[in-house]
Amino acid sequence: MALAAQDIEQIEAIVLRVLAERTESKSGTVRYDLELRERFVRVEEELKHQRELMLEGFKQMEKRFEQVDKRFEQVDKRFEQVDKRFEQVDKRFEQVDKRFEQLDKRFEVMQLEMNKRFEQVDKRFEQQHHEIMVLHQEIKVLMRWGFGALIGLSGLIVGLFRLMV
Repeated sequence: MALAAQDIEQIEAIVLRVLAERTESKSGTVRYDLELRERFVRVEEELKHQRELMLEGFKQMEKRFEQVDKRFEQVDKRFEQVDKRFEQVDKRFEQVDKRFEQLDKRFEVMQLEMNKRFEQVDKRFEQQHHEIMVLHQEIKVLMRWGFGALIGLSGLIVGLFRLMV
């Protein structure tokens, strides 16, 4: 745990006060006082070293967070690309729908027998279109689950990083 400058100053003040009280109440030897001062110097140096280690650890955590942010940006870019692909697929489906409408107009002009045959073909296309739309919906659901899992996993990773530090 890092100590703030105020905490260190407060500790030094308390130590000096205790030393002053001890030297007034007991007539300590010079050697004892020197040993105590040496210990205080070592404690202060260790506290400084601990502070430096903590600052270095914070810098490393900042770097790690920046890396995680970059990874999130890459994932966002990938999702944008997937969204663009879905938009292209939607446009293609719209074009296919327009083509079906044109075919329907042509089929009305033809003979009754041909109408029956083409109606069967239309039914097949509609079934395939329905299956594609169902697959499209399933893909969307899977993408949402995948995104949720990615966010959850990212949260776990960030949590683990915080626990490790």
